[in-house]
Amino acid sequence: MSFSEEAVLTLDQALGQLSLEARELYLDHDVPILDQPLTPLSFYREYVSPNKPVLIRNGLQHWSAITKWTPDYLREKLGERVVTVAVTPNGYADAITDGKFVMPEERQMAMSEFLDIMDHPDQYNGVFYIQKQNSNFIDEFEDIIGDVEPDIPWGTEAFGLKPDAVNFWMGDTRAVTSMHKDHYENLYCVVRGWKKFILIPPTDSAFVPYDTYQAAKFTEKDGTFHVEAEKETGQIPWIAVNPLAPNSQKYPEFGKARMLEVFVKEGEILYLPSLWYHHVQQSHGCIAVNYWYDMQYDIKYNYYNFLQNVNNINKSMKKD
Repeated sequence: MSFSEEAVLTLDQALGQLSLEARELYLDHDVPILDQPLTPLSFYREYVSPNKPVLIRNGLQHWSAITKWTPDYLREKLGERVVTVAVTPNGYADAITDGKFVMPEERQMAMSEFLDIMDHPDQYNGVFYIQKQNSNFIDEFEDIIGDVEPDIPWGTEAFGLKPDAVNFWMGDTRAVTSMHKDHYENLYCVVRGWKKFILIPPTDSAFVPYDTYQAAKFTEKDGTFHVEAEKETGQIPWIAVNPLAPNSQKYPEFGKARMLEVFVKEGEILYLPSLWYHHVQQSHGCIAVNYWYDMQYDIKYNYYNFLQNVNNINKSMKKD
């Protein structure tokens, strides 16, 4: 059985209607800003259950990290501590470069060496970023763990579980996180500097183009970075568009996606719901800690997968 052109147009219209109704019925025009954290029940009802982001000011003032985490303090507490640092030539780790999905070169170095690089980034070859996840804060920064909370109490109560991972982020202003989505409820806390997030809701997934890329990795040899294929890893599906410079001729549908921008400053928390697409930039030397809570694989997840399957069928029929 083959689908007629009329059926293809109907799928396009249905996907567009989904996006339109989400914007009109429940999504906010901008990311809401609260002066104080909500109660766990209100947070769950107003943001977690409807899968909507929110920025919370004045949520971290009780953390000693807010005042302590200066470069001098980090040198004193962590100077000889060996940390994992991602290094790239262009600031894009886990992103598309030269038609491949390229992962960063990972180096082990003393925190004092990393801080030297942050002081004089132009004197070093490459862009350096502490971005290793999988709870790197617990594994590599235990000397300053006491400066923050082990979890966000109102978030933990709302989600009904402890975080799966707590991650530490610090890096060069040139380091950019390419657009992607996570299967986690994310409470992202900025301790120093700022982060800029570009967000796209899951209901606009029909407009976000994916392609499949050979996995590769940056390696530096004799002062020059090379891209080496990771044949064992194989092919990686990844978002094909850079929201900072989208190719409107190649990906015209992306222009229909509604992008929200939000700056997260010192002492602020961004609730980034599961499955939202996000792209991140930062100020130089920005420090952040984020808490990943496992998402609920409930009816919302089922609907999202259904939407992805319908979208894939729609694209496949257009190719045929």
